[in-house]
Amino acid sequence: MNFELTPEQRELKEWAHTFAEKEIRPVAAYYDEREEMPWDVLKKAAKVGLLSYTIPEEYGGNGVPDLISSLVVGEELFWGCAGIATAIGGIGLASIPILEMGSEEQKKKWLPMFCDPDQVRLGAMCLTEPGAGSDVVSMTTRAVRHGDEYIINGTKTFITNGGIADVYVVFAKTNPEAGYAGVSAFIVDGKTPGISSGKKFKKLGLRASHTAEVRFDDVHVPIENRLGEENMAFIGAMKMLEHSRPTVAIAAVGVARAAYEYALAYAKERVQFGKPIYYNQAISFTLTEMLTKIEAGRLLAYRAAWLADEGKSCNMEGSMAKAFCGDMAMEVATNAVQILGGYGYMRDYPVEKWLRDAKIMSIYEGTTQIQKRVMTRMM
Repeated sequence: MNFELTPEQRELKEWAHTFAEKEIRPVAAYYDEREEMPWDVLKKAAKVGLLSYTIPEEYGGNGVPDLISSLVVGEELFWGCAGIATAIGGIGLASIPILEMGSEEQKKKWLPMFCDPDQVRLGAMCLTEPGAGSDVVSMTTRAVRHGDEYIINGTKTFITNGGIADVYVVFAKTNPEAGYAGVSAFIVDGKTPGISSGKKFKKLGLRASHTAEVRFDDVHVPIENRLGEENMAFIGAMKMLEHSRPTVAIAAVGVARAAYEYALAYAKERVQFGKPIYYNQAISFTLTEMLTKIEAGRLLAYRAAWLADEGKSCNMEGSMAKAFCGDMAMEVATNAVQILGGYGYMRDYPVEKWLRDAKIMSIYEGTTQIQKRVMTRMM
């Protein structure tokens, strides 16, 4: 076992942390308050390669070599701001399924557009529907083949970059009677006629990212845009989600670490009854528990990522990491608010934002309960 980051990973950590500290932290409250996309930050991220760091070099990206290295970067960005980090990571929501399921021709055609340092292009993955979240069988979006193209009809919801993306990866039923075995995936150009934005959601947290419904009304997609074989996309989606769970876990670690560090600094400066509150056992013990759980969560995420990098299944371990870290982030952020007392409840202090941002970590990419269901099956 080796618990050290490589020299390259340490450089990546410093690179991402510097960007988060200088470009994300100073404007996090601004974009959260206004619920706006952080376009200026995205342009700066594109310039330094942070929008394409998960895309291999042969397609124009920075080519971060493995999932653990990607997690090292992700933790720092979410330490900066979960909403802005989600906006940055939204690029990967389209690139990851193309990397996982696409042909070499599809990768060469679609991935380079996300790597242009002078232009921000957004991706989106359309899986969730108003009546079908984790229950893919209930999906109602249809893709009907007509000759050398498919026609897609349906509505997707809770879509990051929904309605403003340049490229969508859309999951739809091509054989409705076949359940899981009747789902296909398609790359859809965002300018294709028939795509429209539905309701933009006003969220509890992650307010700097854009989340909306997307409607597909007779959207024509050429057959060469289908990812993989017809009716086989469910397997690809599950593999993709298996690898994304450690990413969500480390995002929760980043939010929790931000809240913990602020609470620790506050406890050392806030004086009550003649001494800093840090020296009250109730406070210091709470801080030690916060730090312990953050470290445990990071190690769970790293282990799952290591398995993926070794070409092994991380289904159980990824679900463990995601479930644990999602709940851990909420607990740590709640304790940070408690340590600040009345100030923690005020929007003048950032801990209330971290509390709001933390909640989604136990919901998206499969709720904590869904992760436990996965683990139960694996056991």
